Amino acid sequence: MSILDKPIHILGVPMDLGASRRGTDMGPSALRIAGMRDQLRAMGYQVGVEEDIAVPAMETRSEASVNAHFKEEILAVCTRLSECVDQTLDNGAVPLVIGGDHSIAMGTIAGVTRHYARREQTIGLLWFDAHGDMNTPETSPSGNIHGMPLAHVLGHGLPELVNLAGFSPMVKPENVALVGIRDIDDGERAVIRRSGIHAYTMREIDEKGMATVAQEVIDVLTNGTAGFHVSFDVDGCDPSVIPGSGTLVPGGVNFRETHLLLENCADSRQMVSMEVVELNPFLDNGNASAERALGMIQSAFGKRIL
Repeated sequence: MSILDKPIHILGVPMDLGASRRGTDMGPSALRIAGMRDQLRAMGYQVGVEEDIAVPAMETRSEASVNAHFKEEILAVCTRLSECVDQTLDNGAVPLVIGGDHSIAMGTIAGVTRHYARREQTIGLLWFDAHGDMNTPETSPSGNIHGMPLAHVLGHGLPELVNLAGFSPMVKPENVALVGIRDIDDGERAVIRRSGIHAYTMREIDEKGMATVAQEVIDVLTNGTAGFHVSFDVDGCDPSVIPGSGTLVPGGVNFRETHLLLENCADSRQMVSMEVVELNPFLDNGNASAERALGMIQSAFGKRIL
């Protein structure tokens, strides 16, 4: 049974503890205001009661770590999220996680990979992002954990975050595709190069075209796996498409290229879960970014023009 035949369970994670700019905690609300549940139901999906993961407000916490801000709080949220994602898959539903900053991906992916590991299976990972997210506390110039989740998923960084799934790495690097990158910190550039993942910079997308890149990516994600997870950072898109994010980088993936990539994900019938992160409605124009991000979610779940 493919994702197109399963109910969707929406998990909201209103967190901005991993970022330096406030506001991503309102991302789930922005997508809901845009009509996410109704639009997915209009596509024929069953969408049950939504669930939110409890996240402490930044103002109620004191910062204990200079190179991994709010580590303990993020660990607690990701631990709970991983349990909910795992249970959602056990129940035969598709987790759609809406954030929240990108640090939540550690929890989502831990839950997905643990579910499949019990079946002696692995998954692929599509990481759509302007940034590498491959820093560790030792290389990060900011100490913000939303710049570190992919490193931890691949087994590099803080032991408590690396081992969220109960094993490490959570995914095999040869089944990871990092797409849309154009802003890489000096310390993580070498990490990416030696990691073994497949990285598609904006130059590759410009030279090959998204149609070719998308097919290559699907091959990477599905080679020997039970399916793949999509970790979708809205800043992978060009700021003209998604202005409502705190980490904008010019020269990104355009509107149709983004839809084409996600349409290919749907066509493969191998996507097992998805998350959307870094949407910041405080920086948006009339919720336009949430509405466009919702359209991209619909493409990933199989919406067609005809």
